[in-house]
Amino acid sequence: MTNRSVRRALDTLFDGAAALAALCMVALLVMVMLGIVSRLLHFHVPGTDAYAGYLMAGAGFLALAHTLKRGEHIRVTLLLGALNGRAKHALELWALAGASALAALMAYYSVRLAWQSHSFNDISTGNDATPLWLPQLTMAAGTLILLLALVDEWVLEWRGLRVESASDEMLHNE
Repeated sequence: MTNRSVRRALDTLFDGAAALAALCMVALLVMVMLGIVSRLLHFHVPGTDAYAGYLMAGAGFLALAHTLKRGEHIRVTLLLGALNGRAKHALELWALAGASALAALMAYYSVRLAWQSHSFNDISTGNDATPLWLPQLTMAAGTLILLLALVDEWVLEWRGLRVESASDEMLHNE
């Protein structure tokens, strides 16, 4: 597998996760609207609040890697802005390594939680009685994909190929 095909596969994975996050957002809108309409028309659709929560979590976790790759995560750049050359490169590597370690822990425990929920047949305490491993899969997948994106960023930084996204942060000042 060449570098170009690996890059294409990674970008497809990150974009695919973002597309799933967008679908979760649309489904979240449908759940909220269904809840509103059902109250107005005096009928009950059980589980809309729970499913809205599951979809919101899924949207958030599945969008993490795509957001990172687009340079949209919140970063404190005060120290980075004051550094140049090797010092800046070293700090970037250190920060990406730390973020990767935290993402690895989050991914491990997210996958473990989903696995245990499946093993114990854990279900929601709400009236929807959803097997909890189903919504937990989005958290596990999102954290695994985020870990992959952070390791990818670390490798790119290490090889000197990482391109910093031009931030329009100053445009958002109030």
